[in-house]
Amino acid sequence: MKWFYVAGLLTLLTSSQGILTTLSQSNGRYSYDYATVPFLAEVLKLVVSSFLLWSECKLSTSPRMTTEWKTVRLYPIPSIIYLIHNNVQFATLTYVDTSTYQIMGNLKIVTTGILFRLFLRRKLSNLQWMAIVLLAVGTTTSQVKGCGELSCDSLFSAPIQGYMLGILSACLSALAGVYTEFLMKKNNDSLYWQNVQLYTFGAIFNMARLLLDDFKSGFESGPWWQRLFYGYSVATWMVVLNLGSTGLLVSWLMKYADNIVKVYSTSMAMLLTMVLSAYLFEFKPTLQLFLGIIICMMSLHMYFAPSNMLVDLPVTSKAAPESLNEVAVERTPST
Repeated sequence: MKWFYVAGLLTLLTSSQGILTTLSQSNGRYSYDYATVPFLAEVLKLVVSSFLLWSECKLSTSPRMTTEWKTVRLYPIPSIIYLIHNNVQFATLTYVDTSTYQIMGNLKIVTTGILFRLFLRRKLSNLQWMAIVLLAVGTTTSQVKGCGELSCDSLFSAPIQGYMLGILSACLSALAGVYTEFLMKKNNDSLYWQNVQLYTFGAIFNMARLLLDDFKSGFESGPWWQRLFYGYSVATWMVVLNLGSTGLLVSWLMKYADNIVKVYSTSMAMLLTMVLSAYLFEFKPTLQLFLGIIICMMSLHMYFAPSNMLVDLPVTSKAAPESLNEVAVERTPST
């Protein structure tokens, strides 16, 4: 399967997450415990991965599965990073408004590229770095409203703690993605076996969060398993299915593509969500949105297009020199 097909499907599914979540509300409120949705999504991914691993074991005599503890113990780390990241998100929102937080979230595009280079030792060309920066600029442009509006003023009026926590949130999000890619490519283990380990710990940590919420509330709403399916509708189950499917696609990209592909997929999904919202909800597209889409499409072309499509040198009758050194030699006067 080509990676761009998976990336395109991930873009479509990610863009529908916000829409499905909105449709799952009743009179603007959730009639179900939203904390149970990520837990069920982790369970769904675990069940699907277990079934695929079982099918692979039937077809293959010896699928690659490392069971050494020193390898298995690495898989809880992404869940721990995401747990810290979620708490940092809540802390950030105490200092900045939602619009400012969304705009600051685009920093993870650049931090992913930096950590991608530092930890995975993947070299990016100058054009690719420019493309990544353009992607961050394009997504930010699409989210910024008119500079005469209050939201634009609030972007530069947040306390320093808000900006520091926003940067930390972006770094944690990028670190979780880069570390997951490191795990997936660390050895030649079966993707489904790696998923089983990853999602087992994901389900455990999400269950621990539900238990913690019970203790904080003093079990006022009863134990978490009584709230597991309460208030669920068809739209809610679609959200669970969507989250589970996107997680499986992301793990495939981490194994066979890389984090930058995932970043482009999720960024394009955000723009697609804004466009779809103009038709489904009372969202009015702005000039900034169209400018952001144009910038992001330019970034997409710059990053993935072959170099000969980006640099079109003029054709001369004389063979072009292969390097700048040859140009210097040609221009040096003979003695």
